[in-house]
Amino acid sequence: MKNLLTKASLFFVAMILVITSLGSHSASAAGVPFKDIKTTDKEIIYLWQKGLINGTSRTTFGPTESVTREQAATMIGRAINLNGTPRKTSFKDVDSKSYASGYIQSAVDKGIITGDSNGNFRPKDTMTRGEMAYLISRAFNLTKSGHVYFMDIKTDASSTSLYTAVNRIATAGITNGTGSGNYEPNKNLNRREFAAFVARGLNPDFRVVFKNVMISEMNVTVDNLNVRKGPDVSYSSVGKINKGAKFQVYGYNGSWAYGKSGTLTGYVSTAYLSKTVVPVVNAKRFVVLDPGHGGTDPGAVANGLQEKAINLDVAKRAQAILKNKGISVYMTRTTDVFIPLASRVDLAVKSGGNAFVSIHTNAATPAASGSETFYSAALDQRAQDSKQLATFIQNRLYKAMNNTNRGVKEAGYLVIGSNPLPAALVELGFITNSTDASKLASATYKQRSAEAIAGGIEDYYKWKENN
Repeated sequence: MKNLLTKASLFFVAMILVITSLGSHSASAAGVPFKDIKTTDKEIIYLWQKGLINGTSRTTFGPTESVTREQAATMIGRAINLNGTPRKTSFKDVDSKSYASGYIQSAVDKGIITGDSNGNFRPKDTMTRGEMAYLISRAFNLTKSGHVYFMDIKTDASSTSLYTAVNRIATAGITNGTGSGNYEPNKNLNRREFAAFVARGLNPDFRVVFKNVMISEMNVTVDNLNVRKGPDVSYSSVGKINKGAKFQVYGYNGSWAYGKSGTLTGYVSTAYLSKTVVPVVNAKRFVVLDPGHGGTDPGAVANGLQEKAINLDVAKRAQAILKNKGISVYMTRTTDVFIPLASRVDLAVKSGGNAFVSIHTNAATPAASGSETFYSAALDQRAQDSKQLATFIQNRLYKAMNNTNRGVKEAGYLVIGSNPLPAALVELGFITNSTDASKLASATYKQRSAEAIAGGIEDYYKWKENN
């Protein structure tokens, strides 16, 4: 009997230890359920406690690991209570037995996700931050937009644009970018980021306050300049600023800059803004070449060609020719990347260059053809220099391309209008015209156009040195 009582006592003590151990583990898990996250990862902990996410193992979450498209669809599906029963989907590359198939099809039915032009979903592909913006904005039915600007996303207010999707999630407090005014839409999404986005979509307590970053400081060039509520003269004015005032630019919407001057925040026309620049004292030859468009902004597309590729190709050819002539060259881009217009001007100024040439390809009706070059007019020396630079280039370009001479024209394009350097914008030819397009696709004509641009720049420097 004594032995029996002793055994019973030992068993009872053991059970208490087991229960205590289990209780201790549960409490720890409720705090930080995975060894590779911190107490500051509140969004991850929140989703785990709601049973919406799992780890990559019993003890790890894998916060820096990439998120696949099927994983993202599954997490979103769980978060908004979609039917996750595995079944046949509308995508030929999604197995009906896949754990994600039900959530994928439910999301398709709700208009939350779409496939590619080939009818594929690409479930194993890594999701990008840009794709995530579309997914989150649709899943949580975000429709409100604000004055949101990122340096690496082209402003496009159309309902299906990347800018609109990112604007909506930023306005909702789901993202504030990656820092320094960037969003990085092409960057792979990791598990920590995605958990944060989903948690913020579900719970307002986790949301952040978006703040635009100043990307440039400009000078107002006229008195009584209206600061408006929106990017058009139809919007009412919130106040006026005068010549010489500083305007901190947060972003651009067409030919309007959004920013702040003193206590006034709103939109002003870029036609009345300019950057200051220290005059170049010496007579060095240092030109900035600006291949237009790039990255997520292809420019004009027609006849199997993309403007951004033509611009970069010709710019690189011109760069090589100019260097052989002893002229220093700075390129605003050397790869297929998106650079905002204002940033191109900033890069040009900071480079120390003393002339600026932006290279573009035109687009209009199929009948339009020819080459033309633009400058921004004013009653100052910079404008006169810009006109001479544009003229020297145009006089060579149309001949080299065997094109119609459309002449030298005035225009207020941002990269030349707000540029403190003598600046010209070249339109090589029309990508929408079959004859011009065949030349723009030809290595021979690309080389000839590059030689014409380089020759015109050299002509300008010779003229400048004698005047």
